Amino acid sequence: MKGHLRGHAATVLVAALAAAFGVGLLGATEVILLAADAGPVGGFEEVRIVLNIVVYVFSGIAIYVASIVTTNTVSTIVVGRIRQIALVRLLGGTASRERRRLAAEGLTAGLTGAAIGTVAAWGILAALTAIGRSSAVLPTRDYPFIVGTMLVPVLAVMLATWLAAWVGSRRVLGVSPVEALGAAVPDGGAHRGRRGRDALALALGILGVLLLALAVLVGQWTPLGLLIGLPGGALSFTAVMLAAVRIVPPLLAAVGRVLGRDAAALLGARNALRHPERSTRAAIGLVIGVALVTMFVVAGMTGRRIILERAEAVLGGEGVDAFDQALAPMMSVIAFLVGYSAVIAAVGLVNTLTVGVLQRTREFGMVRALGLSRAQLRRSISVEAVQLAAASVLLGFAIGVGYGWVGAQAAFGATQVAGMVPPEVPWWLVLAVAAVAAVLSIAGSRIPARRALAIPPVAAIAVE
Repeated sequence: MKGHLRGHAATVLVAALAAAFGVGLLGATEVILLAADAGPVGGFEEVRIVLNIVVYVFSGIAIYVASIVTTNTVSTIVVGRIRQIALVRLLGGTASRERRRLAAEGLTAGLTGAAIGTVAAWGILAALTAIGRSSAVLPTRDYPFIVGTMLVPVLAVMLATWLAAWVGSRRVLGVSPVEALGAAVPDGGAHRGRRGRDALALALGILGVLLLALAVLVGQWTPLGLLIGLPGGALSFTAVMLAAVRIVPPLLAAVGRVLGRDAAALLGARNALRHPERSTRAAIGLVIGVALVTMFVVAGMTGRRIILERAEAVLGGEGVDAFDQALAPMMSVIAFLVGYSAVIAAVGLVNTLTVGVLQRTREFGMVRALGLSRAQLRRSISVEAVQLAAASVLLGFAIGVGYGWVGAQAAFGATQVAGMVPPEVPWWLVLAVAAVAAVLSIAGSRIPARRALAIPPVAAIAVE
């Protein structure tokens, strides 16, 4: 088992988080409904249906995010194994066999992560239920929260991880046997098949944007517009991920111009642009995290503003404060979703940066042998990290604001008093996202860089 999961620690962790999220939400919903059933609450079946829809929507978001992180992680693993894969090809192995092996590793990682996440969710639910009964928050009764529907997120996580590994392993097809004899680590066929990927990104982007526009329109009459916006968001975001290699490098270049003109700064900025696919892989994890956090906060704040404006029009100014207090549980749920989504994305970001830096040990040894000092090299790595963080925050923030506004309009548009409201973007969010992104990017690159820099230049050049 250990050999099958080599390099897949982040994949296992992300799968565990996604499975725990889905199973935990379903279990918590079951506990809430069972507690409500013990009291005088009508419309039990209708409440169950609505809550289950919400659970599956948010579970789908978590699984989708986990899939993108897994795809990115597997792509990074393939780049790190290019020479090994090429050697297998040189000795008679086929690319399809290597790809199937990587997909099998992904399935094993998904199975392991789903099992860990499910058990963890059960344990947490059991503990919280016991605490709730002992403190009289929950009625005294049995809570058999383990239900058959929990198989849905578990199987979805396993399938999504396997498919993500299969997609991420497509780079194997671009590895030629002769690369086993090369002295440098190539970027895995970065430019092959890009035209087809661009065409697919354009098609998915157009379809996704049309669905998002339809969701906003439908949302002016019914909250069911949110169900139209979910696939629209998934399709359009997938298009952004496919076209990221066209979007991220120009942003990196724009940011790099303001980071200084000394040798270390120029080296760091140019390194980020010299390998656009490598830089894009590193940026995607942070873009996902920033976009998710921004989306949930903007959707929650904009939805809150819509509801409070409606309350003021119907109840007057005196009833707004009471209504605002009633919205506190919704904002707490949104805060939880923000934190959980950020954790999933942060795992992928730090893993990608760590693996990426460790794979560049030979490169670091080469520039040190040419005269660059340790301090200068550390500064160039920091410049790359800051450049990456700034570009990712700009892109992720723009995407998140758009999705958050669409989500608020699709869910609450029917309650608006006078036309559509602009997106509500709190300034604390901008500062917090920028600060966390910078810390994660620098930590994710500097910590493994210390290990690489500890190797003497001559030995580093010889590292495979």
